[in-house]
Amino acid sequence: MQIYGYIRVSSTDQNEHRQVISMQGLGILPKNIFIDKQSGKDFQRPKYQKLVTKLQSGDLLYVSSIDRLGRNYDEILEQWRILTKDKGVDIVILDMPLLDTRLNKDLMGTFIADIVLQILSFVAHSERDKIRQRQADGIAAAKARGVQFGRPEKPLPDNFGELVHKWERKQIKTREILQICSISRSTFYVRLKEYKSCV
Repeated sequence: MQIYGYIRVSSTDQNEHRQVISMQGLGILPKNIFIDKQSGKDFQRPKYQKLVTKLQSGDLLYVSSIDRLGRNYDEILEQWRILTKDKGVDIVILDMPLLDTRLNKDLMGTFIADIVLQILSFVAHSERDKIRQRQADGIAAAKARGVQFGRPEKPLPDNFGELVHKWERKQIKTREILQICSISRSTFYVRLKEYKSCV
């Protein structure tokens, strides 16, 4: 039997140190701790996928909390089924003692664990939806106040209209106008459309 730990933080600037210390305190070897630094919206994560290929029947997997495993309700349940039923792996969710598949392997224990898992997965999924809605509301409110998002537009040269006329008459090539304006091809066509709508 091998013991593994799975750690996920939402972005590269978040620190996984606390979760690592917790896993090492359980005696998990560093080589058996798999860390992903990305969103939990789905399970297409490189380290998680690598972990799943290593897991075998009888192995034990520790995860600090259900939202570290994932945030998509349906996919959490599907992954739980794959790991516990198809692969025969035991899972322990450290902050939720009821989610320890080593305990109460009888019908009642399995039933209780399944109910708890479904509730927690639903809560994780709902929280993700709330966060997304709060972000959308915040962005909408900021835009209403006139806040600009993204990089500011690069100013075009004063003679942009003249350059466009030359370009249209094929007196200047596209790559030349891009160099003069210091913009990409896609930006040129966007700004060209804006220019034409104003003249």
